[in-house]
Amino acid sequence: MIRQHTLALTTDGRGSYEITGQIQPLVRQSGIGAGLCHLFVCHTSASLMVMENADPDVRHDLETLLARLAPDGDPAYRHTLEGADDMAAHARTLLTQVSLTLPVSDGRCRLGTWQGVFLYEHRYRPHRREIIVTLHGE
Repeated sequence: MIRQHTLALTTDGRGSYEITGQIQPLVRQSGIGAGLCHLFVCHTSASLMVMENADPDVRHDLETLLARLAPDGDPAYRHTLEGADDMAAHARTLLTQVSLTLPVSDGRCRLGTWQGVFLYEHRYRPHRREIIVTLHGE
């Protein structure tokens, strides 16, 4: 059995947004007991990640790391049509992931004790983001 949904989310700007609470009900309602949950974010300046959801300092430190690897407003960037965070957002997406595949068992995504699924918004401005959720299993 295959089920597919589009999850629309609005961000407040750069940062990580836990979406585990929006994904798990879709898995449960699909009726799939065992299989896979594939997530794909349909954007070039946002990404997905499985990250610790207990200590927010982890996500803060991740932002610090990405700021070092893909700084806003780097004078070497040519692509700046939408501002200083434009090319940096694309680079951050390249360094992270636009898709995730999670195992499903007992009708839910099997995440570890401290794991959550997050949308990572790389732009400063709020955006509406779409995630395709594809569930495959029995």
